[in-house]
Amino acid sequence: MSSAEKSTGFLDGKELDDLVRGFLRQRRIFLRAARRHGSPLYLIDRAVLGERARRFRAAFASEFSDFRIYFAVKSNNHPAVAKTLAEEGLGLDVSSGEELKLALGSGAKDIVFSGPGKTQDELRLALKNRRRVSILIDSFGELDRLELAAARSKSSIRAGVRLTTDERALWAKFGISLSELSDFLARAKKSRRIHLVGLQFHTSWNLKPDTQVEFIERLGRSIQELKEKERSRIEFIDIGGGYWPERGEWFHLRPPGKKVTGKKDSRTFPHGWNPADPIEEFARKIAESFRKNIFPFLSCRVCAEPGRWLVHDAMHILLTVIDRKREDLVITDAGTNAIGWERFETDYFPVINLSRPAPKERPCHILGSLCTPHDVWGYFYHGKEIGPGDILLIPHQGAYTYSLRQEFIKPLPKTVIINTPVF
Repeated sequence: MSSAEKSTGFLDGKELDDLVRGFLRQRRIFLRAARRHGSPLYLIDRAVLGERARRFRAAFASEFSDFRIYFAVKSNNHPAVAKTLAEEGLGLDVSSGEELKLALGSGAKDIVFSGPGKTQDELRLALKNRRRVSILIDSFGELDRLELAAARSKSSIRAGVRLTTDERALWAKFGISLSELSDFLARAKKSRRIHLVGLQFHTSWNLKPDTQVEFIERLGRSIQELKEKERSRIEFIDIGGGYWPERGEWFHLRPPGKKVTGKKDSRTFPHGWNPADPIEEFARKIAESFRKNIFPFLSCRVCAEPGRWLVHDAMHILLTVIDRKREDLVITDAGTNAIGWERFETDYFPVINLSRPAPKERPCHILGSLCTPHDVWGYFYHGKEIGPGDILLIPHQGAYTYSLRQEFIKPLPKTVIINTPVF
């Protein structure tokens, strides 16, 4: 199902206006960065990162007496992001040996290593740093490989096991099924080197907590069926990540010049919107499900692995217009290799002209400088006019962009760390 097909409506005009006006109030900060460092730029905002971490913690800590956050490094693997969040007291969730090295270098004291297909070298690195690292085991085979690696290094390690939330098709690559949990715990109990003390699951693209709550109900039934000794060894349940930022999912209903069939809207440029629940609502409903389905059978710490929710708002991209080829088409100095995928052909984010600011949105193809027609930044801009030399801001590009950047044709942007007033 496409974004447009699952739309709950048009993007709220006030929501968009408030966002754009907020960035225009801080335009001097962004223009100063462009003057000092050139263009294009990644702008990472430490202040926003800190605010997001504190709000997420407060939401869940108000519901759970023992709660721990692990930032999902895959969502943005810039070292400054990991270091900032580690300084906020968060643990880090990594999915590869490269991410584990980054996490160790960040100063994080508590790291979970998840993901399928861990190599022997990766397992050895985790064992070497076992005082700071726990492993989330992905399969029976990985359990055996980890036991062998631990025996060879004469060490032991704390671990959990990942549970798949969907045994169909491609999601089956993650974890074991709930029906295998009792057998897995029995095999792990025989291990001399692995202390299996936790369970983990993950659902993605959660605009609401419904899917998480549904799996917690299933997990509760499975836990109830375990023997008392098996339940008593579970010290934590990790509910994973996938929390969507509260502004929800914004997308294009149509490119400029096309009519929206079957829909009426007074605005010239309607955009699609799937709103998301506030994180406080996630915390409330997830905790309610734990109290009903989990806590009657065991007492444990609850952990979460937010990524997108923490970093989405905390990084922006700054571009400069190089050429105006038509009234409705300009070329910028950066290509979408900076974000690694053709995001803006479908996803909508405002393009804000900082050089000639105005809250009004106008149609114009904002394209990059790569030799591909898929190099699209947007189909509209907010401003009085647009032309060569104008500095453009594309906000909220912190999640699954920097991590996916690729060396393709054009150089990648520089990174600048900023601290803005949180709004």
